[in-house]
Amino acid sequence: MPEMNIIEGDQIDRLKFEAILSDLSAAFINVHVSEVDGKIVQGLQRIVEFLGVDRSTVWKVTPDGKMHCTHSFARPGIKPPPDVILNLVPIWEAMVLDGEIFEISDVDELPESQIREKEYCKAQGGIRSIMFLPASVGGVVVGFITFVSYSAKKAWPTELINRLRLLWDVFTNALERKRADQKIQRALEEIQVLKDRLEAENLYLRDQIDIEYKHHEIIGKSDVIKRVLLRVEQVAATDSTVLILGETGTGKELIARAIHNSGSRRNRAMIKVNCAALPAALIEAELFGREKGAYTGAVTRQAGRFEAANGSTIFLDEIGDLPLELQAKLLRVIQEGQFERLGSPHPIDVDVRVIAATNRNLALAVKEGRFREDLYYRLNVFPISVPPLRERREDIPLLVSAMVEEFSKNFDKKIERIPKKSMDAMELYQWPGNIRELRNVVERAMILSNGTTLVVDVPDISAAISAPALSIAEIDRRHIVSVLEKTGWRVRGKNGAAEVLGLKPTTLDSRMKKLGIKRNITVSEIS
Repeated sequence: MPEMNIIEGDQIDRLKFEAILSDLSAAFINVHVSEVDGKIVQGLQRIVEFLGVDRSTVWKVTPDGKMHCTHSFARPGIKPPPDVILNLVPIWEAMVLDGEIFEISDVDELPESQIREKEYCKAQGGIRSIMFLPASVGGVVVGFITFVSYSAKKAWPTELINRLRLLWDVFTNALERKRADQKIQRALEEIQVLKDRLEAENLYLRDQIDIEYKHHEIIGKSDVIKRVLLRVEQVAATDSTVLILGETGTGKELIARAIHNSGSRRNRAMIKVNCAALPAALIEAELFGREKGAYTGAVTRQAGRFEAANGSTIFLDEIGDLPLELQAKLLRVIQEGQFERLGSPHPIDVDVRVIAATNRNLALAVKEGRFREDLYYRLNVFPISVPPLRERREDIPLLVSAMVEEFSKNFDKKIERIPKKSMDAMELYQWPGNIRELRNVVERAMILSNGTTLVVDVPDISAAISAPALSIAEIDRRHIVSVLEKTGWRVRGKNGAAEVLGLKPTTLDSRMKKLGIKRNITVSEIS
């Protein structure tokens, strides 16, 4: 079959290619996790055959940097890819981990610095052209997809790459949904074991154990956190809308997941949307979907997050940042379970439980006209306030212990003790960034640690106590600048500021712009 080029090809080829992408996108809407792998291989086959390439492969990137082949389709006679890549193509591997797209029409044109990459192509049976597209989740590269051609040079025009990125996004979302579902299943098995053991105990003791230990991701023994977990237990079995309130970094998403995983919808993955991270122009299509041609650039139909969450739970983080013009549409979904895709007059019915979270004062936003009063009351059916870390200081040793255990495995370090002076300092500090800040401080201490004793460098307590009250925006600004300085103002990549802060790089870029954070280059740095 002749090679298809969606720029130079005729209109029929263009339409056929768009139709294939549309069909593949539709095939993954609400697909059961057991069918995801088969659907991906079928999709790879269709793209390989239509584009005239010889092989396409999906790779998973593990935390240790290994790249595992998970799905592949090749034409007859084409050598299969290796099961694992590690230091086979070091330059390409580094590009993947940095999230860079790479394409080359003829590997003979590669520079001498990429000699190992040339040798790999030769060992693979004579790869002539190659292109790979990475995918990130939460700012971390989790996988990539490759397209290779053996027989002839292959052009990789920008328009083709953009459309293949859309296809790869569909595959990535399906694989992430499968991973999340598997994690939930493992959690359910653990909960079932706990439930069986508790059946032999009296009702009072069972209730106490449920409240204190059931949610393994939420650590604490303080009275305030026990009250939060009791509220979680009370509302989890219902389908009521929940509004989670709390400062930045207090763990509002963990509370939302605890509610979802304890409810009747736990067999489906919870869908998360960060209302502050999406541009206002795109958030409607992201939430409610769009029809082909709904606006310039909408070349295919796209299902929204509410459709993906049908029969499950949607978590609307930073709900206070939702544009006023979309609040009416959200209100209708909550009240009637119905909405229309962007560009379509036809209503879609969904059964979705809504959990929202914010660090803003929504009651004040209602008074100022920035938030609809009717939507506020619909969301505020069952409010849960998550306490800041300074109000649950007795939980700090438990949190630190759990973090040290986690980082010990990740960094392959053994910590046997934490000096009392360090622990006392952590308990006295105000923690304006809450658990997220505590985690960053512990992680930094683990990185710097060279022995079995962990010395934690806590910000100056006296300065924190005597300092005047700061706005949340200023606290965020100072915290972000502090992390940027410690990472050498590197936003992306492993141990970059975005990863340390637990944000997507694009989200961090947006917040830096909003808070007016810019790097001042010194004369010494220039020289």
